[in-house]
Amino acid sequence: MSLGKSYGGSNVGVGETHVAAGPEVDVVDGASALSRAETERLITEATPDLSVFGPDIVAKAAILIGRYPESRSALLPMLHLVQSVEGHVSQAGVQFCAQQLNLTNAEVSAVVTFYTMFKRKPCGEHLVSVCTNTLCAMLGGDAIFQRLGEHLGEEGRPLGHEDTSGTPGEPGSITIEHAECLAACDLGPVLQVNYEFYDNQTPESAVELVDALRRGEKPAPTRGAPLTDLRSVALQLAGFFPEDEATYRSHVDGPSAAVETLRGAQLAADRGWTAPTMPENTPALPEVEKK
Repeated sequence: MSLGKSYGGSNVGVGETHVAAGPEVDVVDGASALSRAETERLITEATPDLSVFGPDIVAKAAILIGRYPESRSALLPMLHLVQSVEGHVSQAGVQFCAQQLNLTNAEVSAVVTFYTMFKRKPCGEHLVSVCTNTLCAMLGGDAIFQRLGEHLGEEGRPLGHEDTSGTPGEPGSITIEHAECLAACDLGPVLQVNYEFYDNQTPESAVELVDALRRGEKPAPTRGAPLTDLRSVALQLAGFFPEDEATYRSHVDGPSAAVETLRGAQLAADRGWTAPTMPENTPALPEVEKK
């Protein structure tokens, strides 16, 4: 196998190359100041260990690929699959997807970095997403995030966006993040744990929630599926549900049992905010021809 060359200390050779500006260094002939140990380190970094994705994951990948006419169409569920293994999408996960789908690492990385659901660093057992978009922020979302950051932080240093309390992946560990609109403005402030909703939250109720998670409890969401851990959710998002899927689905709740809030409407009325009206002469939309 040709190892190619290293340019300015860049990782080069195995798979694809990314050439940075700098003097050429022949890693095969050793015509450089790089030690053999340093050369081996660079090569190792360029070839992630894919052994974590065992035969069972390879089999699941084959199932996903078989669901689409074009293999590359399976990339999103494949990324959820690798995230269910490691708790994030590592460089090994990127390369695994690229190999299985006949894509380049760059093509896979472009998708990973576009979607916020794919995490590039290890997450906790639970992911707590606090809506801090405009309405929820004004109703208390910012205060909730700040309180959780302070409560979960250590030595006077609060957690920030995508920071983790505890050892990532270990029981009771929690990652917190800012979230854009979670489409529950009538139930704000809202947060999610592993993408399950907890409506009408306050700083105090949010603290009680994360404390229960750290104790190993799984408080029932306001609606939706029963709470599980982040990796299990990633596997479901990939398209693999528990074996007894019928029983699992029977425990999925319908609409939220929480009381809808009019605080947003009341706030708008207090401040004189109104929505723009549609001009009377706005033309009607053309009818869609039925086929």
